[in-house]
Amino acid sequence: MEPLRVTVWNEYLHELEHEVVGNLYPDGIHGALANAVQEHHPTAEVTTATLRQPDHGLSQALLERSDVLVWWGHKAHAEVSDAWAEAVQREVLAGMGLVVLHSGHFCKPFKRVMGTHCSLKWREADEKERLWNLQPAHPIMDGIPEMFELAQEEMYGERFDVPEPDELLMLSWFQGGEVFRSLCTWHRGHGRGVYFRPGHETYPSYHHPYVRRIVANACGWARRRVRIDAAKAPMTAALEPVPNEGKEHV
Repeated sequence: MEPLRVTVWNEYLHELEHEVVGNLYPDGIHGALANAVQEHHPTAEVTTATLRQPDHGLSQALLERSDVLVWWGHKAHAEVSDAWAEAVQREVLAGMGLVVLHSGHFCKPFKRVMGTHCSLKWREADEKERLWNLQPAHPIMDGIPEMFELAQEEMYGERFDVPEPDELLMLSWFQGGEVFRSLCTWHRGHGRGVYFRPGHETYPSYHHPYVRRIVANACGWARRRVRIDAAKAPMTAALEPVPNEGKEHV
C-alpha cells in the first residue's frame, strides 16, 4: 500500500492571538496534529494548511492527492469560502476521508457532508471528561483502553444534531452530568467520515497520548481507497445487444 497522505487543516488564529494557546501549541494546533499522525504513521506524507493562506492553503490538486483531510476550526467558520467547502464535500464523495475535530462540527465542509445543522450544547467550566471505549475491536480504537480521562475540557452535550452514526465508538461523560457521542463514523459516497470531540484550544488535549493515537488511527481507517467522480451520470453502452439501443430519450 502506498504511504498515507494526510492534509491537516487549522484556522491558526487562536495560537497567534492568545498567549495561553500559543504556549500550549507553539507550532500551531495543526503542528501538534501533524506530529500525532507522523508519530503513528512514520511513512505518512503529512501536509498542513491554514485559513489565512491563499485559498485557505488548499488546492484541487492537494485535495485529489490527499487520502485524508483532518479539520480543526472554531472562530472563523464563516471565513471559509463556500467554493472550498463544496470542493471538500465533492472530494469526500469521490473517496477522500474527512476527520473533523472538536469545534469543527460547525465547519462548512462537515455541515455539507452531514446535511444537518450539527449543533450541540456546550459549556466552558474546566470540567473533567471521561471517555468510554464502546468498540474495542474497531481499528480506530487500537491501543485505546476501556476508559480514559481528560482533566479539563469544554463540555459538549446532547443532542448532537448529526445523522445517526454508522458506528458509535466512544461516549463521553462530563463532570456537570452531560453525556456526548464523542467518536462517530459515517460513510458518505465513496468516502469515510469521522468526528472526534476533544480539542478545545486552551487545554492540552492534543498532547494526550490516547487522543493523539485516536486521531492517527482515524486517519488510517478513513484513508482514501478509490477516487470516483460520482457527480457525473454518463450514458453507457450495453454489454450485450439490446433492442432500441441508441434510441433518443424523451
